[in-house]
Amino acid sequence: LAALETLDNGKPYIMAYLTDLNMVLKCLRYYAGWADKYHGKTIPIDGDFFSYTRHEPVGVCGQIIPWNFPLLMQAWKLGPALATGNVVVMKVAEQTPLTGLYVANLIKEAGFPPGVVNIVPGFGPTAGAAIASHEDVDKVAFTGSTEVGHQIQIAAGSSNLKKVTLELGGKSPNIIMSDADMDWAVEQAHLALFFNQGQCCCAGSRVFVQEDVYTEFVERSVTRAKSRVVGNPFDGKTEQGPQVDETQFKKILGYIKSGKEEGAKLLCGGGAAADRGYFIQPTVFGGVQDSMTIAKEEIFGPVMQILKFKTIEEVVGRANNSKYGLAAAVFTKDLDKANYLSQALQAGTVWVNCYNVFGAQSPFGGYKFSGNGRELGEYGLQAYTEVKT
Repeated sequence: LAALETLDNGKPYIMAYLTDLNMVLKCLRYYAGWADKYHGKTIPIDGDFFSYTRHEPVGVCGQIIPWNFPLLMQAWKLGPALATGNVVVMKVAEQTPLTGLYVANLIKEAGFPPGVVNIVPGFGPTAGAAIASHEDVDKVAFTGSTEVGHQIQIAAGSSNLKKVTLELGGKSPNIIMSDADMDWAVEQAHLALFFNQGQCCCAGSRVFVQEDVYTEFVERSVTRAKSRVVGNPFDGKTEQGPQVDETQFKKILGYIKSGKEEGAKLLCGGGAAADRGYFIQPTVFGGVQDSMTIAKEEIFGPVMQILKFKTIEEVVGRANNSKYGLAAAVFTKDLDKANYLSQALQAGTVWVNCYNVFGAQSPFGGYKFSGNGRELGEYGLQAYTEVKT
């Protein structure tokens, strides 16, 4: 499975095996444990009456998964849907169908009854649109771009008002306070952006650094980016493989061009990393302003933008001045600052002195244009049941 994921997506094999596949197993085992535990409640009410609730399956669940974490997103969606007794029609991304189809074969081998899990390869405007607008689909869950998320919500509303869960784009702020552990903050900020070739919805793509440590942080971040090993994803030394396809490759290079044209300072990278293939140099921009395109739009590639701030109040306002609200992070040794920022930031997840920490037990989802609903944890079960009183 890990080899197929690398072949299909381009991510380093060691990451597919140690990170993605490991999280898939944990997610499925976690939700298997919920199958006989997610039950209703007895509720005291006035008068001589007995009131209780049942959690019943929604029914037919349409699920549309992205190309950046195909195996993992499949597990995030199959786990809660099956644990609560639903059937699934899942569309895998046209760029990365292999692991989803292989898992379908494993599901059959495991003895699932025919029709419980249905994996449909296809394109968004045809297969995806059919799922979102179908009158007999009771719920649709989608992970992908905000643009397509809008279309899915419209299709759901104009058909049978099916339930909708959306996990969409992000432009997540990563705030480095002047008292942060600099060694740790530099490495975590690097991984927060460059992990998975930068193709993460929750990537820490707006790095806000307090002015006292800005110069040091920038210099060390550039040094780290220059040392990042780009190459064959099946080579154990490789940290960064190719982008998923030509469309994404050209889109990222277009954003890099935009950054240079709008006045950001290109500190390293900025172009293709090989004569052939979709490899992009790890790229770092300094002197980035909030009004620049690269500071506002989701690049979804190995391009770090570093911005300077003075006060904690200032950075809250600037960090929240985005249509997105998927994730955020804070690096500081001051607990008061950490608590203040984690409460003030408009994001579904806020990491403190870490980044990209996920647990199957802990919910994940976004504010604003980053979506609605939550996946993972007990919260993730709610979208797949109807409550009957």
